[in-house]
Amino acid sequence: MPGQQVSPNLALDQLVALRRARGESIVHLGFGESRLPVFAPLAQRLRLGAPRNAYGPVAGDLAVRQAVSGYFTRRRMPTHPEQVIMAPGSKPLLMALQMVVPGDVVLPRPCWVTYGPQAEWAGKHVFGVPIPDDCGGVPAPDALRETVRAARKHGRDPKIVILNSPDNPTGTVAPPTLVREVCAVAEEEDLLVVSDEIYRDLVHDPDTPFLSPAEVVPDRTVVVTGLSKSLALGGWRIGTARFPMGAWGTRIREGVASYASEVWSTLAGPMQEVAAYAFDEPPEIRARLATDARLHGAVAGAVYEIMRNAGAACRRPNAGFYVYPDLSPVGESLRRKSINDAITLQARLLDEFGVAVLAGAHFGDDPHAPRFRAATSMLYGDTEEQQAAAQETDDPLRLPHIAAALDAIETSFTKLCS
Repeated sequence: MPGQQVSPNLALDQLVALRRARGESIVHLGFGESRLPVFAPLAQRLRLGAPRNAYGPVAGDLAVRQAVSGYFTRRRMPTHPEQVIMAPGSKPLLMALQMVVPGDVVLPRPCWVTYGPQAEWAGKHVFGVPIPDDCGGVPAPDALRETVRAARKHGRDPKIVILNSPDNPTGTVAPPTLVREVCAVAEEEDLLVVSDEIYRDLVHDPDTPFLSPAEVVPDRTVVVTGLSKSLALGGWRIGTARFPMGAWGTRIREGVASYASEVWSTLAGPMQEVAAYAFDEPPEIRARLATDARLHGAVAGAVYEIMRNAGAACRRPNAGFYVYPDLSPVGESLRRKSINDAITLQARLLDEFGVAVLAGAHFGDDPHAPRFRAATSMLYGDTEEQQAAAQETDDPLRLPHIAAALDAIETSFTKLCS
């Protein structure tokens, strides 16, 4: 049985809340939540859906599955409602896929903290493959091929590769050429591609090229997404999956539906009302997505510059709200402070500098490498008024509460890295 501890990102968020309640001042960069107010039309839809207290179809009502089908179709992935399953968040769908599809799992390293533990709970072996130099979320293609073949020579059976673009933790988009190369290896080695596209609608520059694996190898790709990040609805738990057409895709979808029927039954009716509206993408939803993507880009970009100026190596984020610095270039300074691994770095940043980050080791990275993820969306404010101001201004970096947080981060890392 896997270790019975709370997921490290949730554990850190709880720790920060406890220490703040004791009066400590902490700059919270440790939790991947889109810290923004609920969009008023979404709240209205939730109220409209409140009377929906009956159980519905396991996969979701036809109306919401039609809305999701349209969402994917507009993104160059023609979709029929029968290909769609709704769930209380994308996490249960990812877990269901791990339970239903046989074989071991290949993950990019680093990757989101949940993929590996879910595989372990499903009794699978996890193979980590390093990400390329220019982006995260996908394994380097040649290393992917070598890892799969080596695993099979040793009697293992990797059958799933999980991709995440834009990704957590680096906040980057995989270039289309790289996606095609990874998909070619998946086809060559007969791997199911699970494409977690939860951050797709938060690309900072709308002209950034994006290619889903479902456009390249549609018969072997399951796409998972939701509204937790794009519309800041993490606590409402709305997720969906798009399954391939054909016999294999149908078997996987039916397996996930069977698992769902025994675990979550159906997505709550009020949330289906919200999801049908949001995935239809009326003009006000599209405008909201664009506004939030600009905000995420501005603040993530500012934190990136702070890290670079402090001496860190770092991929420039171009989606979502994460930065993934590597302090190896200032390793000598860290060693003088007896910081020799990522977990110690996380602890010292919190205890001595009042800055909460999540160590790269939690993402499957080299535990001795001084890397961490900073979730910049936690800087938008602690009140709805501050968060709304961050959304509404053309220059969020000039808002006093954001500027003060950025100054504190800069001071802390200048001192740490000197």
